[in-house]
Amino acid sequence: MKFKVPFHFLSILVLSFAFTAFQQQTEEKKTLYLIGDSTVRNDGEGNLQRGWGNFLQEFFDSTKLTVSNQAMAGRSTRTFIKEGRWDQVLERLKPGDYVIMQFGHNEGSAPDTTKAGYRGVLRGTGDETIELTWPDGSPETVHTYGWYLEKFISDTKAKGATPIVASMIPRNKFQDGETERANQDFGKWAKESARKQGASFIDLNSIVADQYDKWGQEVVKGLFERDHTHTNKAGARINAWSVTEGLRDLTTCDLKDYLTKDKPTLFLIGDSTVKNGQGDGAGGLWGWGDFIAPYFDQDKIKVQNHALGGTSSRTFQTYGHWDKVLDKLEPGDYLIMQFGHNDSSPPDDEARARGTIKSAGLEAENIYNPITKRQETVYSYGQYLRQMILAAKAKGVTPIVCSLIPRNNWKDGKVITAETDYGLWAKKVAEDTETAFIDLNLLVAAKYDELGEEYVKTHFFNNTDHTHTVEEGAELNAELVTNAIKMLAENGLKSFLKE
Repeated sequence: MKFKVPFHFLSILVLSFAFTAFQQQTEEKKTLYLIGDSTVRNDGEGNLQRGWGNFLQEFFDSTKLTVSNQAMAGRSTRTFIKEGRWDQVLERLKPGDYVIMQFGHNEGSAPDTTKAGYRGVLRGTGDETIELTWPDGSPETVHTYGWYLEKFISDTKAKGATPIVASMIPRNKFQDGETERANQDFGKWAKESARKQGASFIDLNSIVADQYDKWGQEVVKGLFERDHTHTNKAGARINAWSVTEGLRDLTTCDLKDYLTKDKPTLFLIGDSTVKNGQGDGAGGLWGWGDFIAPYFDQDKIKVQNHALGGTSSRTFQTYGHWDKVLDKLEPGDYLIMQFGHNDSSPPDDEARARGTIKSAGLEAENIYNPITKRQETVYSYGQYLRQMILAAKAKGVTPIVCSLIPRNNWKDGKVITAETDYGLWAKKVAEDTETAFIDLNLLVAAKYDELGEEYVKTHFFNNTDHTHTVEEGAELNAELVTNAIKMLAENGLKSFLKE
C-alpha cells in the first residue's frame, strides 16, 4: 500500500530544511572588524583618498566572511574608546569573529584637553597615567598607547574573538632615500603590546615600507593624495594586499583560511602581436597569446587573452581596456604584459594619437589629443607599464613584463632587436619595480638568427606584413614564452605548466 504524504506537510518540510540551511550558513559566517584611523577607512576628499580597509573585502571569500570597517578618521586609540566606538564594536562582536586594529597616526601630540592634545596618549606600553579635568569638570585618566591596545586585545578575547594587531602604515616621508619607519616608537610598541597579550601581530609598517624602498620616492608619491599620510585608491589597495601578505605569514591565526582561493587566472594584455583581431586567424595572422593556453594545466589555472590590436601602453589604459581587466583581477592571479609596437608614433599624431614618450622615466608632456578632442597628459612608455604593474600588485596579482617580439626587419643577416629602446625600457621598469621580466625580444631574435633570414620570412611571416606572425611564428613565440616562464626564479606561474 502506498503512503501519500500531504502536500502541506511536504511544504513545511522543505521550508524547515531551507531555514536550517540558512541558519547554519548565517551561524558559520564570520565577521572581521577593522578599527583604526583614516588610513584604514577614508571616504573623504572627493573620493580621492582611501584607507586600506575600504578594499580588504575584495581579498576575502564574502560567502564565508564579512569585513566590517569600523575605523574612523581622526581617531586615536584613546578617542576611539572615549567616544564609545569600541563599545559599539564589542556589542556586535561574537565568538569566532576577528578584530584587526591599526592605530598610531593620531597619538603623537602631548595629551591634554586642548584641540591639539585631546587625542594624544602617553608614549610606550607601560602603566603610567596622567589625570585631566575637562572644562565641564569631567575627569579623564589618560594611559599609554600600549595600554589602549592591550584593552582592545583583552576585550576581544573576552568575547571569544581573535585580535590581530597591525603596526601603522608608513607615511610618504623619505630620509636619505629610505622610507621613514615606526620601528622605534608606535610600530615597536604595537608589537610589544601584541606579544604581552599573546595576540597575532602584522608588521604592516615594515611590509609596506619595504615595498616603498624598492619602488623609490618618485613612484611612491603617486600613491598618495593631497598629503603625506592618506593614500589614493592604488595606494590603499597596495596596503590592503600587504595586510593579506601579513596574514598569510601568521602561523597561529586561521583568518588567512578565508582569503579567496578560487582557481587563478593568467591574464594576457598587449597589442596585436599577442592577439591579432579576434584571435581567429583572420588574414592568416596570429598573436602568440592564442597558443599559450595548451602549455598550462587548465584544471588548475584559467588563461584569458585580453590583448587588443592597435593599442599602445598608453591607449590600452586611456581607452578603458585596462580598467576592464583590472576589475577582473583577483588575488593570486597572474598578468603578462607586452607592449611597444604602437608606442613609437608621435603622441599627438592625427591618425591614432597612441604614442608615448620614449623612455622608462617619469617624463610627462601635455598635448591636445586630436582623436578625443581633449587635452591630455602623456607619460613615458615605462611609466605606463609601471602604472599597470603597481595596480596589479595592489590587487595581489603577480605581473610579468615581456619585451616586444622583434619585427621581420634584418640587417647584415641579423634580425634587428629593441635592446637599446623598448626592450631596454621594459627591462628597466621590471627591475625598478622588482617584477619578473622575460626578454622575449632577444629570445625570439636569437631563434630567428639561428634559423636564418630566409627561413623566418617564409615560415613565420607573410609577404605583406613585417610585424604580425602567421600561425607557425605565433606558435614559436608562445613556446619561447613558456620556456622563459620555467626559468623565472621565485615565480609561482611555472607551477601551473604541464609537466
